[in-house]
Order: sequence, then C-alpha cells, then structure tokens
Amino acid sequence: MNKTEQLQCKSLDGEIQGAVTSLQNICHTLASERGWWKDPKTGNKIERNRAELLMLCVSELAEAMEADRKDLNDDHLPHRKGFEVELADCLIRIFDIAGAYDLDLSGAMLEKLKYNSQRADHKLENRAKGGKKY
Repeated sequence: MNKTEQLQCKSLDGEIQGAVTSLQNICHTLASERGWWKDPKTGNKIERNRAELLMLCVSELAEAMEADRKDLNDDHLPHRKGFEVELADCLIRIFDIAGAYDLDLSGAMLEKLKYNSQRADHKLENRAKGGKKY
C-alpha cells in the first residue's frame, strides 16, 4: 500500500469511527432519555437482560424479512419500505446496546472489516470455486 492509499485508509477509518461512535452515543442517549434503561415506576437505573436485548434485534430482522417477503411498506412511515425501516430499527437497538455497555463498536467494526478483506473465503475467486456462498 502506497502513502496515498495509507492516508486514504486512515481517513476512512476516522470517518467510520466517528460515525459509528456518534450513532452509538445518539441512540443510547435517546433510549435513556425515553426511560428504556430505568424502572418505569421508580425511575431507578436498571440492568437489562442481554439475551432479551439481542432477541429484540432478532425480532427486528424477522420483521424486515417479513416486510421484504410481502413487499410491505412500513406501518408508521408508509412512504418507506418496511424492509429498510426494520433494518433501521435493528441498527438503533444495536447502537443503543453498544452505548449502554460502553462497547468499542467502531473499533470492532474497523478490525472486522480489515480482517474480512484478507479472508480467503471472502474472495470472489474462491467463492466462485464453490466456497463460502453466504
């Protein structure tokens, strides 16, 4: 990789890191302000069940699949396809969870993107030979 490519890569890394961190902070702040991390009766902070949080993400993906299968528009944003809105809902939940647990989602994402770019089973020529299809 030449110097220009290295600089472009570092710039892109910074953009990704900034964007993901911002989305994580925004989504968690909004969820917190709306009481999703507090007991509704006492207002005290609560520890949410991680398995439940993850399954809420899964349910958003299932709703996206169903909206796509039936070619449905979203109920609340009828000018948008349900598929894209449910994916957005899943991202909002993921960013909220990452913010709640102070995860380095941007760092993990950057590292995983770089790792995947070097994986043999992610290269088109290997997939064309009958390798990893999904």
